[in-house]
Amino acid sequence: MRSFITRPRALAVLLAGTALTFSPLGGQATAQLPAGQVANPCFTPEEGAAARGGFGADHRELSAAEQKAIDAKTAQILKAKSARGLTPKAGTLAAASVPVYIHVMRSSSGAGDVTSTQINNQIAELNQDFGGGESSQAANTGFTFYLAGTYRYNNSTWHNDGQSTTYRSQTRKGGKNALNIWLVDFSYLGIATFPWDYASNPSIDGIRVQYSSLPGGSATNYNLGKTATHEAGHWFGLYHTFQGGCTSTNDSVSDTPAQSSASSGCPTGRDSCSLPGLDPIRNYMDYSYDSCYNQFTPGQSTRISNMWTAYRA
Repeated sequence: MRSFITRPRALAVLLAGTALTFSPLGGQATAQLPAGQVANPCFTPEEGAAARGGFGADHRELSAAEQKAIDAKTAQILKAKSARGLTPKAGTLAAASVPVYIHVMRSSSGAGDVTSTQINNQIAELNQDFGGGESSQAANTGFTFYLAGTYRYNNSTWHNDGQSTTYRSQTRKGGKNALNIWLVDFSYLGIATFPWDYASNPSIDGIRVQYSSLPGGSATNYNLGKTATHEAGHWFGLYHTFQGGCTSTNDSVSDTPAQSSASSGCPTGRDSCSLPGLDPIRNYMDYSYDSCYNQFTPGQSTRISNMWTAYRA
């Protein structure tokens, strides 16, 4: 999830599972442009790490025991699927075209709206970032995105991310392979759900993104559309690059150098750990400025493939 205070890239916060009461405030879709569910919220933002750019952190970092348990569970699922011939052939990675449903959560007066051009540019940004288009060192993950539908609502409570479990449950579209993006106005840059939580709470699976972070938005240093890329990374199963701190396990990806804490801005040459490698400040899963982000690594691409195969394929 990414926050607006320091604006740490939204750390995946799964704010699902919170019991909320629903008072109808006219949340019907007012427009639909057809095109083509966080699972149990892991934790609340208040438990998160330092925020990004002044925005709150998107989720607390998992403990080493939690991380180990998730990786062990994933390995077990992949082994079982492999025995049934349900995993990619040796030497290849999973790849898919992901349907994206955009939910524009406007206030009752229409505040928080975004243009169709911004939405199209956001889809283009996702395709560029996951396609490895910005850096010779970036990995092409093999995943592409297409706009499957845009929905606009007028509801001030939902606009401010109130009753989030309710509004996501009532508006989410598609299956476990569909990326739902809710555009809201809150104190975070973004919040996401992890793929291993889908089975327990599919109706709230997806990412919530500060509407002003879309390309051309007003969120200074965070308006190139890369908050959605960061949150989608969590949705695919990636941790922050600073997950686990200065440890060999770190973020469960071998080619992202360990870092002790989230970056801020674009601190070239930052080296916060005594382990090999400079901090991966240009990686989409750190907390850098949008202009600093330009890559996923091959190891992250492999993890995305494994997580997709285990939980979303």
